Amino acid sequence: MTTVSTPRGQSPQHGVRHIHRHFHRIAWLAVALALGVIVFGAFVRLSHAGLSCPDWPTCYGRATWPKAVEHAADHAASAIRTFEDHKAWREQVHRHIAALLGVLVLAMALLAARRRRLGIAQVLAAAGLVAIAIPTYMAGAHVAASLLAVAGEAILLAAALRWRGQDLARESALTLAVIIFQALLGMWTVTWLLKPVVVMGHLMGGLLTFSLLVWMAWRALDRPIVLADAGRLRRLLWAALAVLGVQVALGGWVSANYAALSCGAGGWSMENFPQCAGLWLPPTDFREGFVLWRGIGVDYEGGVLDGAARIAIHVTHRLGAVAAAAMLLWAAARMLRTPGLRGWGVLLALLTVAQVTLGILNVKLSLPLPVAVMHNGGAALLVFVMVSLLARLRGVD
Repeated sequence: MTTVSTPRGQSPQHGVRHIHRHFHRIAWLAVALALGVIVFGAFVRLSHAGLSCPDWPTCYGRATWPKAVEHAADHAASAIRTFEDHKAWREQVHRHIAALLGVLVLAMALLAARRRRLGIAQVLAAAGLVAIAIPTYMAGAHVAASLLAVAGEAILLAAALRWRGQDLARESALTLAVIIFQALLGMWTVTWLLKPVVVMGHLMGGLLTFSLLVWMAWRALDRPIVLADAGRLRRLLWAALAVLGVQVALGGWVSANYAALSCGAGGWSMENFPQCAGLWLPPTDFREGFVLWRGIGVDYEGGVLDGAARIAIHVTHRLGAVAAAAMLLWAAARMLRTPGLRGWGVLLALLTVAQVTLGILNVKLSLPLPVAVMHNGGAALLVFVMVSLLARLRGVD
């Protein structure tokens, strides 16, 4: 079994063609920014600042945020929620960072589509429709704004379905479509008052965006790892990534339903971990805990479920952690036996152990903000490792 890491430009049979020479630089910048958006978004959510700007995309009518209560008092949003300066800046800064990421993704889509027939026109048309939708929404014409956004998404998705090849045009168009949908989820997170399925979807959309960007960054850099037994390892990595994705979604569901401490507050006894509420088999309500769609207009901040439903969510996340850790460590062990992939195997194993440790500390220390944010960042880093390997691994021709 042999592994070869091929320098950029020396593998034309695998290389990405017709890519702008600066595309990979923009892609890596977008990867770093997307990671920042995910981590800062976790900070916003876990510090209970998700509804600190009740309007969207402004914050009490401002592009930034008010600096004092009296500056927000004359805006209609103040009737929805009292202005809190120490929280509002977090929400609005997160929106601005996400908007900057959207600009980078738009630039990537334009660069990738420039050789396609009417490619730039299609990307600009989609972006223009979405841009018009924003002031339309702010003017109160919500149905018209939705139709404009849907039309923009349709253009991008149609282009992604048609475009094939190695120029990353398809991936760039799809990523821009995901970014636009992420903006819609961000809006619904506020207007639907932290509806759990939207909050979880927003997290998963962020990780999907991050994954697409990582994939494009490696493909544009064109440094494949050629492995004689690549097919078998890729199947294992895809399976591990799927299990990891389910576990991340469960983690998002725990957070969105405020179930992280449902097994008990902090402490180093067994009652909150590995037991739950002092029991090995605590009372659970899985049916109620996993109702995805509930009414609109309910304020979900703080959660609306009873103890048994939250425990069901929390216990499911714990069981998922066992399955995910087992799959990831299996993949790490497989790479440790493969020359050229041992560094990746060590990194995956260390990140997996660190992630499990952070999850336990969240319970034992009563969900301290730094640890909870690092737990979200750890999930993103695990996704980075898995997607990086899948993007780079190639079989021997």
